[in-house]
Order: sequence, then C-alpha cells, then structure tokens
Amino acid sequence: MQLNEVDRLLDPTPLPLETGYERLPDGVLHVACRTDLHGCTGEMFEWWFRSRPNTQQYIWWHPVDHLHSEWEGGSPDTHIGSSHLADEYFTGLPAQKVLIQFRPNEEFFDASAYAASRTEGRISASVCARIGMSWEPPRLPDGRVLGGRLLHMGRDTPWGCALRSHFYMGQDLPASGMSPEQVTEMVPEVFAQALVQHCYNEFTFLSRFLPSLFIGEHRDTRKVAVPW
Repeated sequence: MQLNEVDRLLDPTPLPLETGYERLPDGVLHVACRTDLHGCTGEMFEWWFRSRPNTQQYIWWHPVDHLHSEWEGGSPDTHIGSSHLADEYFTGLPAQKVLIQFRPNEEFFDASAYAASRTEGRISASVCARIGMSWEPPRLPDGRVLGGRLLHMGRDTPWGCALRSHFYMGQDLPASGMSPEQVTEMVPEVFAQALVQHCYNEFTFLSRFLPSLFIGEHRDTRKVAVPW
C-alpha cells in the first residue's frame, strides 16, 4: 500500500499487510504494525500525545528503547503543530535521533472520508506526522519535514483500542532524484524489522498504564469507573 492509498485505513477491514513490511517499487519502505491496546480508548491515545511526555515519562513508556524526549510548539488541546525530538533505540540498532512533526489529518486523508469515518466510529484516534531522521532534518520552504511519514490509526472496540500503525520510510528520497536502489541502501530492511518490534513493544507497554494516567488526569471533570 503506497502513501496515496492510505484512505484504506479509514475502513476496519483487514489489509493484506497489517503487521510486517514491504519494499515499494520506488524503494520506499512501508512498515505496518497492529497492536491491541486492551482497556484503552482512542481518546486516551490522542491525549497521551497531547500530554507531551518528558524524558522520564518517555522512558516509562518504553523502558528499554527510549532515551530522551523534547517538545517544540503545539498547545494542550491538540498534538497537531507540535514536534517531538526523540532519542531512542529501534530494537537493537544504534540509538537514533528522530524528529516527529505532527500534521493535520487532511494532509494524508481525504477530508470528507476522514470526517465520515470519525462520525461512524470506524476511527476513534489518529496521530499523523512527518518523520525526520535527525533533529535537524531537511525541510520544504514552508517548514514541513522531509524523510518519512507516520500514521497511527485507532478504533474503539468493546475490549479496547485496535491500533494500526503505518510508516513510510524514505518517502521523500525518490522525489530528490534517488533511484530505487539508492533508496533501498538508505533505508535497509533491517530497519523495518527493528521498527515493527519497537512499535509493537512501545504501545504494548503504553497500554499497561495509559488508562490509569488518563483517569487520574480527568477525575475532577468526569466520573471515574473502577473495574471492580
């Protein structure tokens, strides 16, 4: 599935690739990971990104791979417009500095199709971003980061939130004139293997404590339902 086909994520019907990776014809690496967040909701998931976890909280999130967390821009009512400067391991690979620039959903999805999917409950959370593979990545004149794309799409179920994560690594390299072979060299498959493991582990870790944090932060504004 290429980036221009991601409207398919607005439908819960399983895709041919739910967890794994594929090399696209232009060399871009498409990585997918499905994680079941038991006891969580899409509202909780989006709130976590708006909360802008600091370095200590970032390490709590993934105590093995996460190293450092900084945030730039944004506001408490949305993650869109903020940038996350992270330092982390990708499951055994050397530590990597990445910049995650959170962007409007309309940059990736048809606006009317996205709105319908939220109204109908086919999507309850979306966190979409551009990825730079350094803290000073190349950018377009309007400030948009070049390098890759990230899409976290959540859907509420009776047991929790079904999270589908998709990454497009090296998405901007073909447009820079690189051949598929050169793009493949820049984003090798070993990175895809590590990213699948890292993504599954970090969101499995998150699901274990996210409900408690969310309930605690909102207990003065909504009724708290205890599980016994």
